[in-house]
Amino acid sequence: MSEHDHESTEDTDGTDGTDGTDGTDGTDGTEMFEPPAWEDRYAGEESVWSGNPNPQLVAAAEGLAPGTALDVGCGEGGDVVWLARQGWRVTGADFSANGLTRARRHAEQAGVAERCDWWQVDARGFDADGRTWDLVTTHYLHPPDAGMPAVVGRLAAAVAPRGRLLVVGHAPSELFTHHTASHRRAMFWAEDLVPALPEGFEVVAAEQRARTLVRDGEPVEVEDATFLIQRV
Repeated sequence: MSEHDHESTEDTDGTDGTDGTDGTDGTDGTEMFEPPAWEDRYAGEESVWSGNPNPQLVAAAEGLAPGTALDVGCGEGGDVVWLARQGWRVTGADFSANGLTRARRHAEQAGVAERCDWWQVDARGFDADGRTWDLVTTHYLHPPDAGMPAVVGRLAAAVAPRGRLLVVGHAPSELFTHHTASHRRAMFWAEDLVPALPEGFEVVAAEQRARTLVRDGEPVEVEDATFLIQRV
């Protein structure tokens, strides 16, 4: 699936969680939903993402007492490192071994490795197996064919009592029309996830939140589909 941790500061091909494929090369872009494409992407030496925490995570974590956190689709670990610096004990999960290698290195360089654990897992088959975290978060993880509601159910099972689940994704926009139909179908509105609300949870927020990125040197406003729920 298309997944990553945080936005690049420049919206060039790939910085919105896809590879920028438009089908003109004879592909439909669906390969970007699978682990091999991300292993290749993370195989190089250059960083893919900015390393900055996602703004919706910063907003959601503000005022929360640090506890345990799980970041699914952690990519290079920007959010994991930020949470660890705030005092959280964090598990970073991703289906890319190369991505996790980068994330582990990032945590070591930031001096927070002792507060971080790592887990290679595909969110489509995610099973917490009874383990829970105080905060479960995922950013820009887009399963194909509108598969995010099913993932929400899986992730919610990993939320501790009174804990929270934060899901952030790309809301559909005309700005993404250069991407393939498969990528656009994977985007979602926050409201699309409300029917997937598991029993025993309440909605804290289900809304689109504006975020500014840079495309071709110019600031562009996009919307993050932001779904925040709490176990009651």
